[in-house]
Amino acid sequence: MEKLQNTPNLLKYIPFLYVMWSDDLFSPSEISVFTKAIEGDTLKEEEIKSIKRWIDPSNPPSDQTMLRWKELIDQSKIRLIESDSYPLSLFSVRWANKDQEVDQVDPHLKFIEINLGIQPNHYHHLFKVQKNTAHTASFYKASEIDNLLKLGHKEAIDPFRKFISKPSFTWEVRHTKEAQRDWVRRQLKELAEAGYGAMAFDPEYGGIADMPAYGAIFDNLMFVDGSLTIKFGVQFGLFGGSIANLGTKIHHDKYLKAAGKAEILGCFAMTETRHGSNVRGVKTTATYVKENDSLVVHTPSENDNKIYIGNALDASMATVFAQLIVEGTNHGVHAILVPLRDENGALRKGVRIEDNGYKLGLNGVDNGKIWFHNVAVPRENLLNKFGSIDHQGKYHSDIENRNKRFFTMLGTLVGGRICVGKGALSGAKKALAIAVKYALNRRQFNSDQKIQEDLIMDYPTHQLRLIKPIAKSYVYHFVLEKLITQYANSNASNRREIETQAAALKATITWFANNCIQECREACGGQGYMSENKLASIKGDVDIFTTFEGDNTVLIQLAAKGILTNFKTEFNSDHFRDILKYLGTQLSDRLTTFNPIFTNKTDKDHLYDSDFHLNALEYRRRRLTFSVASRIQKYTKKGIPSYQAFLKVQTHLVELGKAYSEELSYKAFIEFTKTIQSNELKFLFDKLGTLFALSEIHDNAAWYLEQGYIGAAKSKAIRNRVERLCSELRPHVDTLVDGFGIPKSCINTPITPV
Repeated sequence: MEKLQNTPNLLKYIPFLYVMWSDDLFSPSEISVFTKAIEGDTLKEEEIKSIKRWIDPSNPPSDQTMLRWKELIDQSKIRLIESDSYPLSLFSVRWANKDQEVDQVDPHLKFIEINLGIQPNHYHHLFKVQKNTAHTASFYKASEIDNLLKLGHKEAIDPFRKFISKPSFTWEVRHTKEAQRDWVRRQLKELAEAGYGAMAFDPEYGGIADMPAYGAIFDNLMFVDGSLTIKFGVQFGLFGGSIANLGTKIHHDKYLKAAGKAEILGCFAMTETRHGSNVRGVKTTATYVKENDSLVVHTPSENDNKIYIGNALDASMATVFAQLIVEGTNHGVHAILVPLRDENGALRKGVRIEDNGYKLGLNGVDNGKIWFHNVAVPRENLLNKFGSIDHQGKYHSDIENRNKRFFTMLGTLVGGRICVGKGALSGAKKALAIAVKYALNRRQFNSDQKIQEDLIMDYPTHQLRLIKPIAKSYVYHFVLEKLITQYANSNASNRREIETQAAALKATITWFANNCIQECREACGGQGYMSENKLASIKGDVDIFTTFEGDNTVLIQLAAKGILTNFKTEFNSDHFRDILKYLGTQLSDRLTTFNPIFTNKTDKDHLYDSDFHLNALEYRRRRLTFSVASRIQKYTKKGIPSYQAFLKVQTHLVELGKAYSEELSYKAFIEFTKTIQSNELKFLFDKLGTLFALSEIHDNAAWYLEQGYIGAAKSKAIRNRVERLCSELRPHVDTLVDGFGIPKSCINTPITPV
């Protein structure tokens, strides 16, 4: 056994040495940190030599030395206080100076503790000493984090959160759809009366013309209840939004203010039983009849009915998407306002509505099926921003191309697709808050019966399950905020790119949300399965987000097609001529030969470098773009029809769309972190971004290994760093979920009393 010289200067470093060797932390970057600390300290030459010998990875401390260090620590009567700002540093100094009262942090030890991210959960299982346990650190303030997330919407969000914290918005288990619908209906009216529904409308119609603020209200409302949020979105975002975005002043003046006040309840009748994602192929017709200057809306067969229409059982009017036929010519899909009920609530002649019944979730939303049998409405009910019928019965549109007109019309409604992503993300945030707070109170297992059982939040597996999605939630929050702001200020030059981004992000984020909520449910065990703890309702409510406002698998492929043409062709187009033409002139990518030093570089500074992350994410998107384009071109050169060529690369397109959305998300997050003024918060957010990026690289490690972008050693190092980052963020986990700004009333459950 090595003889130990018990000088105070050596003693204060021993707990650090023991923790780091126990955790296999002595990589070159960690050694550099330790060396810098001791060289800046006032140590004797012999002490420096001893410590440097102990941090030499080619000659690590023997097992006997490690056992001796542990014995000294175990015999110590110094209390390790986890609630200290720098617990290990203060413990080490108190141990080295047993005869003195010491409450000052040694700057050299503090330097090591900060730069290596050493946290109590890394070492308190190693020490048999008495501890004062703190569930979470108080280094960061949740309110400051929340203010960052609010961006420019603080004035709208703060009073709204107080509004939804009222007893009338208290969530409870309601066992029938009738009870749920009644609750949602009353709350919708209350929101409308307070002016929240009309926020996106112009001031003359009761709003503030602020789509991003409306989006912020929408995702905060999700903290209350999914059904209320969707009913709100249908009434004000889809029905009201269709009038605002597809109609003209005559429609705005007649309907918009009443829609914003919920005096007219409306629905958005787009999807049909036989045509879900293929809106252009809907079968409902709206035929212009010149003799009485009307449009006759008709469902041609039983299975061409509108289906899953939210608000169908309450609405008095619907925005109906139908094939517009004028003088025998089909001008494609247009939107028409069709009254459904009279002033007494009775269905109008020719309208049939059936309840969709119970669903997996969102049972507070009155989804229904609608059929129209030759229902006549005035010509003025055509929402005619992009296509109109004049008094002579002639059709006119400034957009002559039928396909372009259709996609331009749908493009004005992309805000709803963004809000779907925001709502799903809020569901994930709420689930994470509940799961984390449960994990900070639930204890189980310990090998020593004399010591209190461990918090499940201190288990590395639990940290991976919950902290990785917390980091993703922060990253996705900022990319959606950026996107909705761009959408609100969009013009013809960037609209197609925004549509592509919205499709990719909606798909990626709603998939993430569902996986995250399921992980949170499992992390709470049987308690997560109980309705009273809210996770069951969150799970059921958010599940549908993956398929409404566009099926995710379809959307992610559409986004990939946009990427292939660099947004040069119509979004949603299934006519591939323009795509093939573009590929024929633009198909090129410079093959990269990777330096072996790069592919196997594993030091911390490199792995935590945002330039490395950006390069890796960009490389994946670029190579997938090139390879899928090459495959399409190869198939078409053999005479395979373009449609079939695209079918053959569907799975490839999905991966491209995912890669694009992750690169887009990380870039937006990095862009935001550069604006953070507080160095402490910037440090925290940089760590969240690093965890996001390394997690994405690790999740796609097989692909990166196949490409030769990373080597086996680097892949392993990335995996280790992901786990390490989760453990470094563990002390701040409660602050991070509080930073979501969720009102306490919304996450108060039997397992998470707040």
